[in-house]
Amino acid sequence: MKISATAVTALLALPATTLSFAPSAAAFRRRATGLNVLEEPSVAASAPPSESVFLTAETARKSIEAVGSPLYAYSIPVLQENADKCLAFPNAYGLTVRYAMKACPNAAILQLFNKKGIHIDASSGYEVRRAMAAGIPAENISLSTQELPADFAELVDMGVKLNACSISQLEKFGYHYAGQNKSVGIRINPGVGSGGFSSSTTTFSKTNVGGPSSSFGIWKDFVTDGTVPEIVEKYGLNVERIHTHIGSGSDPAIWQQTAAISLSFCEMFPNVTTLNLGGGYKVGRNPGEPTTDLIEIGKPVQEAFEEFAAKNGRELKLEIEPGTFLVAMAGALVSTVQDKVSTSGDSGHVFLKLDAGMTDVLRPSLYGAIHPMTLLPGSGNSEDVGTEMESTVVVGHCCESGDLMTPESGEPESLDERLLRKASIGDILVMDGSGAYCSGMSTKNYNSFPEAAEVLVDASGDVHVIRSRQTLEQIYANEVTPPESIL
Repeated sequence: MKISATAVTALLALPATTLSFAPSAAAFRRRATGLNVLEEPSVAASAPPSESVFLTAETARKSIEAVGSPLYAYSIPVLQENADKCLAFPNAYGLTVRYAMKACPNAAILQLFNKKGIHIDASSGYEVRRAMAAGIPAENISLSTQELPADFAELVDMGVKLNACSISQLEKFGYHYAGQNKSVGIRINPGVGSGGFSSSTTTFSKTNVGGPSSSFGIWKDFVTDGTVPEIVEKYGLNVERIHTHIGSGSDPAIWQQTAAISLSFCEMFPNVTTLNLGGGYKVGRNPGEPTTDLIEIGKPVQEAFEEFAAKNGRELKLEIEPGTFLVAMAGALVSTVQDKVSTSGDSGHVFLKLDAGMTDVLRPSLYGAIHPMTLLPGSGNSEDVGTEMESTVVVGHCCESGDLMTPESGEPESLDERLLRKASIGDILVMDGSGAYCSGMSTKNYNSFPEAAEVLVDASGDVHVIRSRQTLEQIYANEVTPPESIL
């Protein structure tokens, strides 16, 4: 190895800005915070909005008429715009953008990004197969997984790029390809993470995938103490990629520091040609919430790659893996208010009951996530919006008290009220910010509710079905009746 493990250990203990290949202090000052804040609405709170992020009453009604309610709608123009932003990420010697398909794995979404030149980040062998079934070339797919599939070698032989995410995964890969100088990537846990509602970089959070409280990736000390290099040498492997990812909704400053630390691992393996820095870029779903400025956070990283090249004579390519950034605000859950009830007293509330819920958007119940909501007239006519507002609690249709769409921020156990247009049964509620980790992470089939349909909405407002609603028979199709004698 070209650099000692002791030297890398010392580097890990330093702040990112002191590393020889880290961007200069001036560069970090130029980046400011790396965040843009979603502006507060200019319209007074007493005036109900007549449209959501990309849906009007007319397009929402048209979507329901196409596939029924509830449904997921995705905006083609917003998807394309977000793709262009990611493809413009600053880089020194080449960039590959990989869509984290777990965010929203519908084939139409994969195909749209594929046409834009975006590759795929898969998190399971099943996702790999699903992407290939959608027409994505195997060589455009990278697999980083908590569970190494039994057929990993078959996938690799087809061209899929695999990142070993644990010691045992690296051993299994090496044993299979012993002596073949087979190329492999290594996912490293850099010792810090960021994401979710916690500001800590080392403690547990549901969307934090770095640091000592995370099982994702090979712990950094196993790289610096010689364990990983010894396995690589034992099986004659060629480490061509280093991969790190610290969490969803990560802090830009911590992300940049991790980029600098990750470059130190690239120094340990002389054949590395690519550094994958994962994704996790913040997206502001609600007014006052920040969204990562990719250009601002990317410039110092580009400089770090250039300094690395000057020092080591290697021009590394950059990979990033956005998921939420690409699809979150390009998607919405379109549902119908199917009931309205109230309780009285000091703790009383008005409740809107949807024909959707945690079966479609789990994030509020799981994380206490806040989604923007727009109530539109059930008539599908924007002129019927009216002026009346009302504070309500929005709940889902499941027989589950936790099926709450308006929790307190970061507190899934506590309900909150939302000031919305005064609703009637039959009105349409649009929950924006539902493009990422909603359809792909729902509790579908709980209470035997079917999986919702999905549509694309084009620039003209026309609706295109990309998934039909699940039938009741499809829910229990795989059930097998045992012999009557054992019942």
